[in-house]
Amino acid sequence: MRLVTIASLGASAVLGLGALFVAKIALPNAATAKATGPRVEAAGEPLVVASRAIKYGEKLNAGMLKVVKAPRSAVPQGSFTTVEAVLAADHGGAPVALTPLASAEAILPTKISGPGARPTVAAEVAEGFRAYTIKVDDATGVGGHALPGDRVDVVLMRDLTPNGPTRSYISHVVVQNVRVLGVDLNADPTSAKPASPNTATLEVSIEDSQKLSIASTLGELSLALRRNGEATIAKAGPMRVPDFLGGGVRTGAVRTAYRAPVSYGIVIVEGESRKRSSPKKAAAAAAPAPVAAPAAPTPVA
Repeated sequence: MRLVTIASLGASAVLGLGALFVAKIALPNAATAKATGPRVEAAGEPLVVASRAIKYGEKLNAGMLKVVKAPRSAVPQGSFTTVEAVLAADHGGAPVALTPLASAEAILPTKISGPGARPTVAAEVAEGFRAYTIKVDDATGVGGHALPGDRVDVVLMRDLTPNGPTRSYISHVVVQNVRVLGVDLNADPTSAKPASPNTATLEVSIEDSQKLSIASTLGELSLALRRNGEATIAKAGPMRVPDFLGGGVRTGAVRTAYRAPVSYGIVIVEGESRKRSSPKKAAAAAAPAPVAAPAAPTPVA
């Protein structure tokens, strides 16, 4: 009986040592062999994306970028396939972000700077448009609330009587629904802090830049901030002082005639210099001459 017990204990010891051998030596070797087997590449096209959130104007470096695999249908046109190509996009200088980039967002040429290694307004101008700058102040610049990315209308106010004893003004809507590219030197589209502006840079067509150039010499330009998403082009004709002071009724672009105050002085008519008479004499002169009544027929005897 004693021998049976000793044999049983010996067998248990042998089995325990065998299990320890398998756990310590055999299993790790199998895992290593499996890990060193043929590696399968992830399917898809290489695409360079941001490895973290990148702010507007931030210089890019290799640590901010990574290459991922994406389905061919999901790869944006013009995207980069290597980090080196992104870092060389600015002709040798480190490119900077022209727009905020989210983590894992694809890096595109339109989102990073070209020559100059700095965020430029020129990179933001859409094809076929121009950047045109006008002078503004706290009041004409919407109190500084017109920020890059907003849309505005530009209004011209002219003084028609700069040297007269009384004032007569007229306003025109010069251009409508134009995008603000920058306010002073701020071109950050993520900026949300109003500031006292001195200039506003607008994205306009070539024709609209000509209008603004002429309008800036005629009077004072001011901005009218549009609601987000509002793109309606309103029919707005010139507005004169009498149009809203009771001298005329305006409906759309049609106004009733306004009778200017009578003044006396020299009036040029067809090259002649004539002295203006009083209203009564002028009315009498302008009235048609009375027509004489026909004579009664002479009776026949």
